[in-house]
Amino acid sequence: MNVIDALHARSTVRAYKQDPVGKDTILKILKAATRAPSWANTQPWEIFVAGGEALERLRTEYTLRSQKRVPSNPDLPAPQTWPPVIRQRMAELMSERTRLIRADRERDEATIRQSVFESNYRFFGAPTVVFLCLDRNLSSWSLFDMGLLAQSVMLAAQEYQVDSAPAFLFASYPDLVRAELDIPEDLSILIGLALGYADTNHPQNRYRSARRPIQDVVHCKGL
Repeated sequence: MNVIDALHARSTVRAYKQDPVGKDTILKILKAATRAPSWANTQPWEIFVAGGEALERLRTEYTLRSQKRVPSNPDLPAPQTWPPVIRQRMAELMSERTRLIRADRERDEATIRQSVFESNYRFFGAPTVVFLCLDRNLSSWSLFDMGLLAQSVMLAAQEYQVDSAPAFLFASYPDLVRAELDIPEDLSILIGLALGYADTNHPQNRYRSARRPIQDVVHCKGL
């Protein structure tokens, strides 16, 4: 698969089959992804992978905390405010996801929205979750490198017909992840990436979010 095809084929998959992704495939994906560039070749990333019983324990504990409404405490705090135009895009995404589920199952909107939200705490049912970590002493500049790595993981996964989803909420309870995966305290757990095979029959996976017209995004001068 060429890069352009991979960019267009990739989508955020929010429901997975239970079929596991082999360890050999996971390592091939991650090895390719670590070719991502980084500032002065710092390669600041540390990668921890959860699957099998370890992931099931995390899934159970995350779900329990969600049901008990335990406040999240991510190592990298979420923004407190969003510009209006970005809030609108986020609202449109939730609205479309809710609409698809409502069409598939007769439930009220509040229940559907809660179900959509809580699916994050079940890691979308994925058989594998990759957690990307960064030394706490590094600056925000290294977050750019981590974003490059995350995109590289998801594009490399396309080569092996493995689907993915990046999710901030996967890092909601870093104490649980740190204890389960033996992640040192000096590392921040930034984000989780689900890896697996899409459940194509699930309504969550029937939606592809739109992209802004390129004319609205790119501002050229002298070309």
